[in-house]
Amino acid sequence: MTLTGKHALVTGGGTGIGLAIAQALAAQGAQVTITGRRQEVLDQVAGANMTGMAMDVRSEDEVVATIAAAVEARGPIQICVANAGIAEGRALHKTSLEMWRNIMATNLDGAFLTIRESLRGMVQTDWGRVITVASIAGLHGLKGAAGYSASKHGLIGLTRSLSEDYLGTGFTFNAICPGYVDTPIVTRNTETIAQRTGLSADKARDMMVNENRHRRLIEPEEVAAAALWLVGPGSQSINGQCIEIAGGQI
Repeated sequence: MTLTGKHALVTGGGTGIGLAIAQALAAQGAQVTITGRRQEVLDQVAGANMTGMAMDVRSEDEVVATIAAAVEARGPIQICVANAGIAEGRALHKTSLEMWRNIMATNLDGAFLTIRESLRGMVQTDWGRVITVASIAGLHGLKGAAGYSASKHGLIGLTRSLSEDYLGTGFTFNAICPGYVDTPIVTRNTETIAQRTGLSADKARDMMVNENRHRRLIEPEEVAAAALWLVGPGSQSINGQCIEIAGGQI
């Protein structure tokens, strides 16, 4: 497979799943724009075929300006990976409106803005792939994380609707729905769970590990492999799907 000549955008591309996907796309020849809120993080991982541009997906002005600049520099985006997100869990009666809105602004509004701006140039071409990084929480409710689950359900709904809008064209829209992945998010959540419950760090981590059906954390590269499949040859009939990566049936 070669993606030479294709411009890919990966939000949240400085760490974790986003970085793994960006590196996989770059290795196949794509010119990859990675975004995140901290330019210094992006600069540390940028290199051949990968350019970092600071962007907060919660800001419409930043998304519009940054994607326009990326298109000006590297051409229309033909692979859009809406990956930026936050994973915060709290019982609903303890969830403030500020927390709720921040989750939605990042996980759902951010994806909407990213995809909308990417499509402006993409639809002027004859081929495009949009991948949203959702979660198994978008397919069933995650205990203690109503806000997060709602945002991921919304993200899947957005993806499926767009797949219908562009049915029969050269553009596909799919969601990747991983379980717990070995990323800095899991590290942060381990600390939060330990503080909240009084459990040791190991037991707090085990709570997440055991949510995956095969009882291990998923590697970011496993998610990246699914993304490569969705942009690769023979993927044109994979559309409006939720690809579960959870070690078993959920």
